[in-house]
Amino acid sequence: MLDFAIFAVTFVIILVGAVLYLYPSSRRASGVPGLYPTDEKDGNLQDIVNKGSLHEFLVSLHQEFGSVASFWFGGRPVVSLGSVNHLQQHINPNHTTDSFETMLKSLLGYRSGMGGGANESVMRKKLYESAISNSLENNFSTILQVVEELVGKWSSFPEAQHIPLCSHMLGLALKTVTQLGLGERFRDDAKVISFRKNHDAIWSEVGKGYMDGSLEKSSSRKAHYETALSEMESMLLSVAKERKAQRKQSVFVDALLQSSLTERQIMEDCMVFTLAGCVITANLCIWAVHFLSTSEEAQDNLYQELQDVLGSDPVSLDKIPHLRYCQQVLNETVRTAKLTPVAARLQEVEGKVDQHVIPKETLVIYALGVVLQDADTWSAPYRFDPGRFEEDSARKSFCLLGFSGNQTCPELRFAYTVATVLVSTLVRRLKLHQLQGQVAEVRSELVSSPKEETWITVSRRS
Repeated sequence: MLDFAIFAVTFVIILVGAVLYLYPSSRRASGVPGLYPTDEKDGNLQDIVNKGSLHEFLVSLHQEFGSVASFWFGGRPVVSLGSVNHLQQHINPNHTTDSFETMLKSLLGYRSGMGGGANESVMRKKLYESAISNSLENNFSTILQVVEELVGKWSSFPEAQHIPLCSHMLGLALKTVTQLGLGERFRDDAKVISFRKNHDAIWSEVGKGYMDGSLEKSSSRKAHYETALSEMESMLLSVAKERKAQRKQSVFVDALLQSSLTERQIMEDCMVFTLAGCVITANLCIWAVHFLSTSEEAQDNLYQELQDVLGSDPVSLDKIPHLRYCQQVLNETVRTAKLTPVAARLQEVEGKVDQHVIPKETLVIYALGVVLQDADTWSAPYRFDPGRFEEDSARKSFCLLGFSGNQTCPELRFAYTVATVLVSTLVRRLKLHQLQGQVAEVRSELVSSPKEETWITVSRRS
């Protein structure tokens, strides 16, 4: 690959490359309007790099060619869908696995469960989702405790003190994900710090070899990544062995241990949940608190709902479904931040969108970041407005995009629970204020995050 790809290709592009590498696509042209390859070997890779990210590239692509467009990744065609209507039309029976999980496992080199039949895939998916749900039910008090510690800390700050959102929300995510995923050994902050070191090293490097072989070219980087991955895998295997001996049944890994999964499969599922769970939870919380700090009206509406639904009681798992405005705040956070701007599925059978035939084994990109800010779907699409989700049409569109309902990513469901506890606890006790002149720019990768640290101040609610 070109040298520039070593430095400029985003993590999302690496994921696309991994899927194409693992599942070679059809060489047939789809006939979908789009770009011709600018390079025989690399297709439109340089065009993507020049735009800064896959999301920005897709925005430009759909502006030029419409909501069904194509481009070339290497020597293979890719079809991108950029409207709710066309996503709804897309027929692809590949719903037995989660696209995020599949790509992440591919990048980590994990193959277990990927070559099995549909029944095995369905079983693995149901087990994974059930393990997350059971962990939330059994350990909701842990989330309350971790959030209470954070809010108590913020309450002690002087009103002029700047609070670093990214740093604090990542800490919150690490504590909740590790304790609910792996158990009480991660009540020890030293264990969490060690986990974070390896988590960060893996997340920043995973998959680069699929694109440019840069890990092979840098012995120090390769050694750092392989050491982090090996240490993380060893730790997860150790946790599983320890939990199995103790016969505990309260956290994510315990549910997997009760199944017929192999030791290796259990470790891999724990790796996926802890890696993805931390990143999604942290960034949902970052953006939710940030956007609330920009809207006094949204804070007041949320505060009133909390008074009406909870009174003086703490938030509880059974009361969360009744916090409808809080759900609207989180939905609008996902939409405005374009939390996961791109999804991808392999076309398992020949499909059709409008008059366009999509051949079997074509990679189909869901340009979610484009759709989430499409003016034909959302009024004033760049404005943070939780009230838009009072409309059935908005909720239906959001569900069709996979952000609510049965197709929701299980890590996002986990993140919604943590974020609900966080914003509920914060808004009942504090007012959130944005810093004058601060603009939180979005880095649109696999999960959208602020490009730089984001700051707020707080004051006590009278």
